[in-house]
Amino acid sequence: MTSAAELHLLEGLERALINHRLFMVYQPKVAADDGRLVRVEALVRWDDPQLGAIGPARFVPLAERHGLIDQLTQWGLRTSLRQWRNWQALGLDPGLAFNISALSLEHLDFPDLVERMCRGLDVPTERLVLELTEGATQPLVKLMDTLTRFRIKGIGLAIDDFGTGYSSLIQLRQLPFTEVKIERLFIRDLAQSRDSRTIVKAMVDLAHGLGLTATAEGVETAEQLAILRDFGCDVVQGYLIAQPLAPEELAPWAARHKRRWKLLVNPPANSQSRPRLTANA
Repeated sequence: MTSAAELHLLEGLERALINHRLFMVYQPKVAADDGRLVRVEALVRWDDPQLGAIGPARFVPLAERHGLIDQLTQWGLRTSLRQWRNWQALGLDPGLAFNISALSLEHLDFPDLVERMCRGLDVPTERLVLELTEGATQPLVKLMDTLTRFRIKGIGLAIDDFGTGYSSLIQLRQLPFTEVKIERLFIRDLAQSRDSRTIVKAMVDLAHGLGLTATAEGVETAEQLAILRDFGCDVVQGYLIAQPLAPEELAPWAARHKRRWKLLVNPPANSQSRPRLTANA
């Protein structure tokens, strides 16, 4: 039975979809070796005039339970692809990562829909990576044909929050992923915990052994970045690199980031430790 509070939130979400009260922010992901911008992760946000700011951890499951997830997904993907075109006009060419629900994969025509969106907005499918949480990999095994069709179309697939779900290594081998995203839980105490370093190094090696890109989430300190670089991690994202940005903030961030990256990986000679720089430094 749906509670009164959930019904109230659901009505607000329906209004937000109709009245365009949702918006997208984008968190940069950079190559760990040289800091170049690899792609941005598109993240949907909802700031309701009556309910206030509501996180996706609340409204995305709500959309899944009440049949709004396809509408939400299509709006977010179309908005992000249009924004990619705007960035390209400014001389930026990042890849685009977009989170999708496993429920969307139950529609056999979903890969064709995504391809049509890309073609209609003149965005190469190779620039798009769809991210799915590890907890969704159990039903995803049953949707192998759908996932494979994405790969045939050139669209990448990332397994998000790797290490926190229940998927087996056999499933990881079977599913046509192109990227493994290491959950921030393992990155948080990377500099202090030998166990965390052992686990993260094993994840990076596992990803590379399977021919996948290894991405670390939640990178917040230069110490963490240094360790991940030593481990050969391919891509990093987190508040050390940048917080989620409004679309118009990406170009100015990119200009600052080129200068700032040198400080992150080459601290001053008289520094006793690597700097704990903020994303706005």
